[in-house]
Amino acid sequence: MAYVTEFYGSLVFNDKTMRSRLPKDTYKKLKKTIEDGKHLDLSIANEVAHAMKEWAIENGATHFTHWFQPMTGITAEKHDSFISPRDDGTVIMEFSGKELVRGEPDASSFPSGGLRATFEARGYTAWDPSSYAFIKDGTLCIPTAFCSYGGEALDKKTPLLRSMEVINKQALRILKLFGYTDVKTVKTTVGPEQEYFLIDKKLYDQRKDLIFTGRTLFGAKPPKGQEMDDHYFGSIKPRIAAYMMDLDNELWKLGIPSKTKHNEVAPAQHEMAPIFSTTNIATDHNQLTMEVMKKVAERHGLVCLLHEKPFAGVNGSGKHNNWSLSTNTGMNLLEPGDTPYENAQFLLFLTAVIKAIDEHQDLMRISVATAGNDHRLGANEAPPAVVSVFLGDELTAIIDAIKNGTAYDQKEQVPMKIGVHILPRFPKDNTDRNRTSPFAFTGNKFEFRMLGSSASVATPNIILNTIVAESLKEFADILEAVPAEEFNAKLHELIKSNLIAHENIIFNGNGYDDEWIKEATEKRGLLNLKSTPEALPYFVSDANIKLFTEMKVFSETEMRSRCDILLENYCKTINIEALTMLDMANKDIMPAISAYTDELAKTIAAKKAALSGCNCTYEEKLLEKLSCLLSSVYENTMALDKSLIAAKEITSLQQQAMFYKDAVFGAMQELRAAADEAETMTAKSYWPYPSYSDLLFHV
Repeated sequence: MAYVTEFYGSLVFNDKTMRSRLPKDTYKKLKKTIEDGKHLDLSIANEVAHAMKEWAIENGATHFTHWFQPMTGITAEKHDSFISPRDDGTVIMEFSGKELVRGEPDASSFPSGGLRATFEARGYTAWDPSSYAFIKDGTLCIPTAFCSYGGEALDKKTPLLRSMEVINKQALRILKLFGYTDVKTVKTTVGPEQEYFLIDKKLYDQRKDLIFTGRTLFGAKPPKGQEMDDHYFGSIKPRIAAYMMDLDNELWKLGIPSKTKHNEVAPAQHEMAPIFSTTNIATDHNQLTMEVMKKVAERHGLVCLLHEKPFAGVNGSGKHNNWSLSTNTGMNLLEPGDTPYENAQFLLFLTAVIKAIDEHQDLMRISVATAGNDHRLGANEAPPAVVSVFLGDELTAIIDAIKNGTAYDQKEQVPMKIGVHILPRFPKDNTDRNRTSPFAFTGNKFEFRMLGSSASVATPNIILNTIVAESLKEFADILEAVPAEEFNAKLHELIKSNLIAHENIIFNGNGYDDEWIKEATEKRGLLNLKSTPEALPYFVSDANIKLFTEMKVFSETEMRSRCDILLENYCKTINIEALTMLDMANKDIMPAISAYTDELAKTIAAKKAALSGCNCTYEEKLLEKLSCLLSSVYENTMALDKSLIAAKEITSLQQQAMFYKDAVFGAMQELRAAADEAETMTAKSYWPYPSYSDLLFHV
């Protein structure tokens, strides 16, 4: 096998490949276009397209596609071949600059939230040159944005790129105040840790619920779960190790810097973590990672489950979004420095983040809101639905000193002032990690832990970039108006006043503690939006519409459409799950219980006929119990069916989503409870599906 360094990025039209294949002048102009965010001149695009096509053909590609991320939560692609017919019956391979920079896929059936009618099919894709093209399954994939005929964003990349522009603009204003005139760009960087389950494909194929919904809708708990903590960081089984090695190789070919792999807490659960990348590239990489994970699993006779809660009773899967701010000169803006000015700058950016999270708790919760993720949040396996910021003891003590005007280092008897005293050396891992915190500072970045495993990281980072940009803008507006001789005093006042104003969002304790939830909501006034339908209406509040429109990240129309899409997705998800449960109960579970009770009844009758005075207590008690449970399953099936009919009659999307959350999901839980209890009493040979024991422990 070749060394990793020899094949890493071999399927990516990366900077190294561009530099070697493009004329020097073309390469320089393309790099400048990428760095400045300008439109690409068509003559340059033609040269890039030709080089890209030649490279792709050499690597086995016959088609190209504009690879985009519509509001479905997954990626989309329409493939066109490079062939162009000639008069003599032969073909040549062509690819123009126009085809590179713009495409026109049919957009009629993608979710639009009312932005367009079904008969309005036109949509446009536009090349994102800052994210490298790559080859997948013999096709040249060109990362693109996707918008409607009227220019509205129909995807997740367009607003992400807008949010990156706005935080770049505002961060540069702040850095200029600190004398950094050499910094040209500030980019957010992300390293998304990805959790997932692997189960046997043959067992998966026997579970309708996994096939249709990605999670088990029925299933009694196995005798052993995760309580022994013996799977976490345990020795990796050979079959899983082979999968992980294959996965790494495929990701490395695509230039995805897969770095870490290990067993997670739940049986059959694992994690992969990459090295940090610029946010839009990290988003593309994570979408690709999820796709590759599933494809590689099939080669190994496995299925990769990315649902947030595929199994009840064991931990679900999340995705930790490690977020930071970096300059083109290599400076991490969330890392303390060695000089007073560096630390003052660090504290200003830190304060901007704290202020943003406190003022926009609703948006942070909304950014991770899905039906699947609602199963995790607050379930002692993921952060609670209450948003808070963890800073650690040392940084909190520094902030307290600033707020109180006291010395942090007790050896010093002078008040702590920004820009005058140097902070103590602040190591990268200055504090223990808090796995119960939704938003934790971890030395030089923030770890947003609320994301579900199947989510695109685009939405959380759109939110983060925008709300932090708003804070930075407010700070820049104030500081730019201050005379130079008053700058330090005003800076100190600004940091101190904002830390005091937003101290309620800071919490370093146990997020799982019921007392914290009570304190957060009753004493601190923090939001506790437990479900997606409860959270989503906040997205289109007047304040949030004002925020996103002023920042030019979303138009009001785009916001309202996205809210509708998310509500529709929630309703559709619960509806599909409920219909699947009805199908399983009616066609498989009730017939299985009935068949087993019939066998029990025959056994009782046979024993009594053969043995005079036979005591059939076991069979009779079991028959009685299972007969009652069968009746309960039937009654709950009827109740669930009625609730689905009632849901369809509700015209308000918001009210319908709430009905699905309360009535439909409640009926689903009742049905599951009865069926799961029946599973524990029904002979394995009669039960129609592989058990949790089979799924979780037979890989």
